[in-house]
Amino acid sequence: MKQTIVFDLDDTLIHCNKYFNLVIDQFVDAMTTWFKGYPDVTADSVRDKQTEIDIAGVQLHGFKSDHFPQSFLDTYSFFCEMTGRKPSPLETDLLWKMGLSVYEQEAEPYPDMEATLDKLAGEGHHLHLYTGGEPLIQQRKIDHFQLERYFGDRIYIRRHKNSEALEEILQQGGFDRPSTWMIGNSIRTDVVPALTTGIHAIHVQTEKEWLFNVVSIDVEPKGAFLTLNHLRDVPSAINDYIGR
Repeated sequence: MKQTIVFDLDDTLIHCNKYFNLVIDQFVDAMTTWFKGYPDVTADSVRDKQTEIDIAGVQLHGFKSDHFPQSFLDTYSFFCEMTGRKPSPLETDLLWKMGLSVYEQEAEPYPDMEATLDKLAGEGHHLHLYTGGEPLIQQRKIDHFQLERYFGDRIYIRRHKNSEALEEILQQGGFDRPSTWMIGNSIRTDVVPALTTGIHAIHVQTEKEWLFNVVSIDVEPKGAFLTLNHLRDVPSAINDYIGR
C-alpha cells in the first residue's frame, strides 16, 4: 500500500526557528542597551512586542522575507514613541541588516533527515515537499541539500501556507486523499490544513516552537492524526497505521 507523503521543510527536515531566535536575541540585546534607563523597556516587553508584530505581519503578508526585519523596525518605532526617545537612522539601518541576516545563516538538517527520506523512498512511497516562504530563499535550501533527489519536481513553495493553499495543491495534483499524509512541525500551517482537507497528519514536535505555530485544533480527523517526537519515527508510524 504505497502512500503519498508530503513533507514540510523548515523545522521538519531542516532547522529554521533556532536561527530566527538567535537574531531575535541580538535584537533584544540591542534594544535593551539603547533604551537603558527606560523602566518599561525590558527584554520581555521587547520580545513580546516583536512577536506580536511579527505574527501579525505573517498573517497579513504570508512568509515574505522583509516582514521579519520590518518587525524589528516597527518594534523599535513603538518604543521610541512610547518613551519619547528620538529614532536614529544608524540604529534603524543596523536593525534592518540584523533582521535580514537570518536568511544568510547556513542551514542544518534535522537528525535522520536523509535516513528517513531514504527509507520512505526505498519502500516506494511517493514523496512531495511543501514549504512556505519566498521561492528564491526556499529553493536555495532545497538546492543546498539536493532534495530534488527525493522530491523531483514535486515541490511546492507558497507564500501563504494554509488550508486553501494545500487544497489547491491536492486538487491540481489529483491526490488520493485516503492515502496522503502531511508531515510537519506546525499545528497552524501543517496539521490543521491537513485535517481540514481530509488527509492524514503527523505532527513532529520541535523542542521550542514559534508562537505563530501554536493554535488549537478544532477539526475532526477523517484519518490518522499522530504526534511524534522524532523525524526518524515517521516511516514506522505510517507503516504501522496502513498495516493495521
